[in-house]
Amino acid sequence: MPRPHRQRDVTFRVQDDHLEMHVTFAQQPDRNYTHRCTRDIFRDVAYAIEDHAAGGTTLDEIVQAIDAPYTQVNVALAFMKERGSVEIRHRRTFPASNIVYEDAMIEFMH
Repeated sequence: MPRPHRQRDVTFRVQDDHLEMHVTFAQQPDRNYTHRCTRDIFRDVAYAIEDHAAGGTTLDEIVQAIDAPYTQVNVALAFMKERGSVEIRHRRTFPASNIVYEDAMIEFMH
């Protein structure tokens, strides 16, 4: 049986030097949640993407490379994707420009 599509809204903000991802469900407000990512992890994720630019990378590969929690890496990737710093092709994450680290940090600081 197919699951009904859940309407959710995802917003990001930087607070206390952490990137926060707020997920809210219009029909199920009791399911709302927030995940955070430190600036250091965010920076490491941006460097990892830059280091693997040619062949792209995945969430698992970044987690292993920088030894960081999945949730924090996922928040960083979701933010970079939303802001256009990275793009997804064939389930791999690629930089959207030659200066992905700088692009990502500008968006974080903005």
